[in-house]
Amino acid sequence: MELRDARWRKSSRSGGSGGNCVEVAGNLPGVVAVRDSKDPSGPALLVTPTAWSAFTSALKTAR
Repeated sequence: MELRDARWRKSSRSGGSGGNCVEVAGNLPGVVAVRDSKDPSGPALLVTPTAWSAFTSALKTAR
């Protein structure tokens, strides 16, 4: 899948240090892309929107 149209974002809680962050692109049809902010030209993990929603819900529940 081509990711050139991806609009990447980081959590507002990630801080400004540019350290250990992931970036997420949710604007692509049928997929959510996740990548390491330290390696923006590296590989991205692609998951379904349903899987991403379940993952983030589980994280919020675990707080």
